[in-house]
Amino acid sequence: MNWTDGFLGAITVCDRKGIVVYMNERSKMQFAKSGDGDLIGKSLIECHPEPARTFLIKMLAEPIPNSFSIEKRGIHKMIHQTPWIEDGEFKGVVEISYEIPEKLQHHIRDKSSDTIIP
Repeated sequence: MNWTDGFLGAITVCDRKGIVVYMNERSKMQFAKSGDGDLIGKSLIECHPEPARTFLIKMLAEPIPNSFSIEKRGIHKMIHQTPWIEDGEFKGVVEISYEIPEKLQHHIRDKSSDTIIP
């Protein structure tokens, strides 16, 4: 078993062509809800509507990260897309998706404060 299978979020990895090369169990369950199930070997680009599709294509061309939150069917999620770098080579994109509370605490951490903003 891979540690990512116990991770409480979906982890999906695609190569520079947008082809899915890895999905953890949560990712497979997430995509199964939409009828897609196991996407390994299929295009992740096709799974994204515009404008996300165009931005994913841009991320596959140059190693840039992207983070945002969404609400879908009343569930709030954080999405983090980051370059997959292996041995210094840009190999593709890792997408991590996990549920977050509707109201998320924000902490400011620096030398002068440890403030919690409700």
